[in-house]
Amino acid sequence: MSEENLSRTQKRDHILQTIVPPPISDSVLNLQDFGALGDSLTDNKPAFDSVIEKCKALGGGRIVVSPGIYLVNGPIHLISNVTLDLQKGAKLVFGSNPDDYLPAVLTSWEGTFLYNYSPFIYAYQAKNVAIIGEGIIDGNAKDTFSTWHAKQKPSQMLSRKMNHEDTPVEERIFGSGHYLRPHLVQFFECKNILIEDVTLANSPFWCVHLLKSENITARRVKFDAFNKNNDGFDPEYSKNILIEDIDFNNADDNVAIKAGRDHEGRKTGITSENIIIRNCRFKGLHGVVIGSEMSAGVQNVFVEDCTFGGYCKRGIYLKSNPDRGGFIRDIYVNNVEFGEVEDCFFITSYYHGEGSGHETDIRDIFVDNLRCHKVHNAALVIQGYPTKKVSDIHFSNIQIDTAKTAISFTNTENIVFNNIIIGDEVKVPSHANSHTVLK
Repeated sequence: MSEENLSRTQKRDHILQTIVPPPISDSVLNLQDFGALGDSLTDNKPAFDSVIEKCKALGGGRIVVSPGIYLVNGPIHLISNVTLDLQKGAKLVFGSNPDDYLPAVLTSWEGTFLYNYSPFIYAYQAKNVAIIGEGIIDGNAKDTFSTWHAKQKPSQMLSRKMNHEDTPVEERIFGSGHYLRPHLVQFFECKNILIEDVTLANSPFWCVHLLKSENITARRVKFDAFNKNNDGFDPEYSKNILIEDIDFNNADDNVAIKAGRDHEGRKTGITSENIIIRNCRFKGLHGVVIGSEMSAGVQNVFVEDCTFGGYCKRGIYLKSNPDRGGFIRDIYVNNVEFGEVEDCFFITSYYHGEGSGHETDIRDIFVDNLRCHKVHNAALVIQGYPTKKVSDIHFSNIQIDTAKTAISFTNTENIVFNNIIIGDEVKVPSHANSHTVLK
């Protein structure tokens, strides 16, 4: 059967068959055997460097971090076949001296490749890497890196200029003297990744950036991240990803699916695809977002059997603008419930009201069994672009209890409704009698 003739569940199940967690090494190495002390005072960066060197010699290893509070003044660079096992009661607290996260490494910032401060936990061109256990990864960034948000604009705009002008990546040197915040965890050009059971807190920027990576499983992760731009998971140029049973509590997007910004995204051309988000509890700014940096395209995203852990500004949010190009298609939202939101379901092709020349093709979105209790603004919003309308959007079995605005659609075509209730359901009509009929 051809791909276009597969049902939603067949497509999803085919993707699930390709997602396999990596094996966990039988070589157990206790971090304390390499000089670590969980006393909240000792710098454990040397212990991590030593144990990873040992793992390199062994061809892999399972690094066990026992209960305690471990200060780490600098990044942890994971390598192939290594598992970081943070036992319950173990907490990594990263130091706040920016110089400790130099030399700059190849990374990406808001959809543009560049050299910047190292992510706190960073894996580059590695395979079979896992972060597991019920411990905590604390970026310790509230009063340090997070304050850089107010200073980032010049470097942010410079990075975008370099993107648009196709400046060679090796000339895009940021880091010292700039204020682009590092990620908490980043997997870059990695394969076979597992993130399981850990809690991620107090991130300097995005919490988990999955960049040009594939075959990724994230399950039972908890977030406690309230700084600026503390997205939960940001898959970018990545595919074959399962995100399940997550407790989100983020000051920004819970899941934000991206695929590069503007010229560089279109040039890179690696689609983010085959992403399954299921059995999660959303809480924070937005539940599931696609965009706005998505210039290489996003397709085959499944959001299933999810509910809410608290307030979200928007539930499902697809956003682009005419600087991006690319496409968003084959998106499936099934059996998802929100409590109190500003907007429940929102698509915009004109994010921030800016851009020109590269409209995004948004089509083939299927929403079935979407439930929301209280919507302060709009239940269903679609904002297409005059020269590229949003098309072929299918809504079935939608129930929104209250909303200021039920539906606001502009520049759209072929929007299909089946069983939609926004507000109170109208049941058996009242009947008129001779005394109530106006003459």
